[in-house]
Amino acid sequence: MTLEILKTKEDLRNLIDDYAYLGDEKKIPQVMDLFTPDLTYQVYMNGNLVSSVSGREDMENNFNGHANEVKTYFTLNGQHTVKIDGESATGISFSQLKMIREVEGKDVLTDYSVKYEDFYVNQNGNWLIKDRVAHFLIIESRAV
Repeated sequence: MTLEILKTKEDLRNLIDDYAYLGDEKKIPQVMDLFTPDLTYQVYMNGNLVSSVSGREDMENNFNGHANEVKTYFTLNGQHTVKIDGESATGISFSQLKMIREVEGKDVLTDYSVKYEDFYVNQNGNWLIKDRVAHFLIIESRAV
């Protein structure tokens, strides 16, 4: 394995970790900077498509609306596997997301186990996410 491939793998891992850090802090404009302007983002829950956005403006509006409903986010990233092909790459990553929302005056914790399928591109020396498919595989909610 060459140093260039190791560096690319590190850059891609940092990209998905930055997505988690910035999202947890609700820094939505900075999250958008991790994506290409022509991005696509799809969300599946229990195998059903529940959201599909295209472009940064659409995604930023979607993320802002969601962030307004969530009091606290917490993300833990797990394994991340990539296949690099020059200036593009594909990746699969797994995350554990926790969100606290207020429902009927009570805090409710929802715990999500998510598998991401990503397509990355290198633009102007920076790796960005062009396409992301999120599969919410396990969803559990409880009052806290």
